Parts: sequence; structure tokens; C-alpha cells
Amino acid sequence: MDISCIILAGGKSLRLGRNKTLEVIGGKSLLERVVSGVSFLESDVIIVISPEHVLVPQKNRPKVRTITDIYPGKSSLGGIYTGITASNSFYNLVVACDMPFLNQKLLRYMIGLSPGYDLVVPRVGSLVEPLHAVYSKACLPPIESLLKEGTLKLDRLFSLVKVRYVEAEEIDRFDPEHLSFFNINTEADLQRAIKLAGEGHDKR
Repeated sequence: MDISCIILAGGKSLRLGRNKTLEVIGGKSLLERVVSGVSFLESDVIIVISPEHVLVPQKNRPKVRTITDIYPGKSSLGGIYTGITASNSFYNLVVACDMPFLNQKLLRYMIGLSPGYDLVVPRVGSLVEPLHAVYSKACLPPIESLLKEGTLKLDRLFSLVKVRYVEAEEIDRFDPEHLSFFNINTEADLQRAIKLAGEGHDKR
């Protein structure tokens, strides 16, 4: 299936206090890990950054390009809109730049569910993971409407599009520890990620 990958890297890393994408985990920077985590798809990879953000170039990765947020300061919703707009694919895997333990089998499963839906998103209980989801280009008009009215909450999109939730029992088949959704915000998160990588949790 024709699909592109969008990595959202426009956050300010306020809680960590420094650029989290440069932090080294298991011998790779966090951003390199995420790019590697989606590269198995052999798809175009679009990294969305804020205007003031500078990233280390991804060497020897011709399918990776970096673009600047169309709606800077408009949260993840603006980043998703920017990435989907720039994509040449109808379906787009969107992940955050601070998820070091992406699971290839779970991602493939989610992508396989995409036909017939506008959004495929994991859900564990009441917790939804919209920054680990597959969006179609059909999401662009409702996202643009939300942005123009000043609504930045991603969950407002769910009632406007056709959603396929990936429930906990489905996720458990591929990622019983739910490490796919582990993201780095604090120093404690970073140290846990380094420990997990050292224990081999990134080889999945």
C-alpha cells in the first residue's frame, strides 16, 4: 500500500530542558531511532519541525526530507496537517519524534487496517494514541477547520472522520508491554529508555 511516514519533531522539549531529538539511546540519537523505526516500510519520511528548530541532517537517507510547520505554535494538530499536506501518499503513518520503541509488527497491522478508514488509532481503555496513528488525506479538511476555529485538541477530530480504533487486545498481540507508546518527556523517561534499550527492548 502506498503510504508515507510523518515524524513530528516541532516540540520545544520544555520538560526535558534541551533538544530531546539529539539524546543518544542505544547508540543512536532519538530522532535517528524513530527514523529507523519507520524505515522498514521503505516509504518517504517527512520530518515536521517548527521554524526555529534545527535538526541534524539524516545522512544516507534519500527518502527523508524535513519541512517547516505551516501552522507554527498550533500543537500537534498543525504538525499533522503540515505533514499530510506535504505527503504524496493518501495514507500517512504519523508518529512523534520521541517514541524510541516503535514496533514494526504493530505498525504493519495498523497500516493494513487503513483502507476504508480516515484514521486508525490505538486505544487502551480511555487513552488514545493519536501520535502513533495512520491518517488519510480525508482528514485534511476537518483538521483545517479545527485549526481555523482555534481548536487544537486532537480528540476533536475523532467525531469528524471515520475512525478505526485498535483496541488493547489487538495491541497486546504485538506489543504486550505497550512500549510503542512510551515517549520521552523527562530525564527519568530518558534514563528508562536508555536502560530498556540496553536490555534489548529495541530489537523488535
